[in-house]
Amino acid sequence: MNRRRFLVGAGAAGILAALGGVAGAGYAVLSAARPLALVYRGPAACAGCSEAVAALLRGAPSGLRTEFCGPGEDRALSADSLAGAAVYAQPGGGDVRQAWRRLRGHAEDVRGFVHGGGNYLGFCLGAYLAGADPGFGLLSGVGVEGYIYSAEAKVRDPDDTVVGVDWRGQRRHMYFQDGALFRLRSGATATILATYDTGGAAAVVTGYGTGRVGLVGPHPEADPSWYADAGLTNPDGIRYDLGHDLIESTLHGG
Repeated sequence: MNRRRFLVGAGAAGILAALGGVAGAGYAVLSAARPLALVYRGPAACAGCSEAVAALLRGAPSGLRTEFCGPGEDRALSADSLAGAAVYAQPGGGDVRQAWRRLRGHAEDVRGFVHGGGNYLGFCLGAYLAGADPGFGLLSGVGVEGYIYSAEAKVRDPDDTVVGVDWRGQRRHMYFQDGALFRLRSGATATILATYDTGGAAAVVTGYGTGRVGLVGPHPEADPSWYADAGLTNPDGIRYDLGHDLIESTLHGG
């Protein structure tokens, strides 16, 4: 998947100048100052999905730095690793129940992280896994189901495609593959960022304990290779602003 470069701005230049132009020391201070987002990479995610989510996070206005966690990575998915992070991101993948068998041993750590003030971002499969049947159990008053099974859905099969959504009142198009739909129950406290053509929620931000949970059914992180491999075209062009809106809304509210 394409990697997007983090551009060092005037603030970083000031740090380097204060350090007398010592590039190594300046980078260390800059890295420490940037919030850490941990991105799961392993058998519960699809090939390339973790890298695409990491690139999306690095390009967001909050200036996040990313590291991968999971089996075979330098960082394990654990309470200790999560304690140093601002965000835990769960990318897309395959079957929910198969993924859950690989992740259920980490459920208490993830719940504790978010409840204590951390942020969870779930993309497609990661959104399903925010629920409780099965999943991490991060949602109160928000149900998760498959969009393709909802009444009046225009997409009825799990093949890769492009769907139209209304994102904050503007018509936009997104890469989609059997993504989640969110049902808000009466009294639920959540912000709906986007809806499908059925009116069902396609992207939401809600709270869990003192943390936040941001979820999206389609794939705002999809880069040009995703579209090319599937023979698809996005009529809006390939843009990342919707994914950045999800990230910033989760981190800062709104």
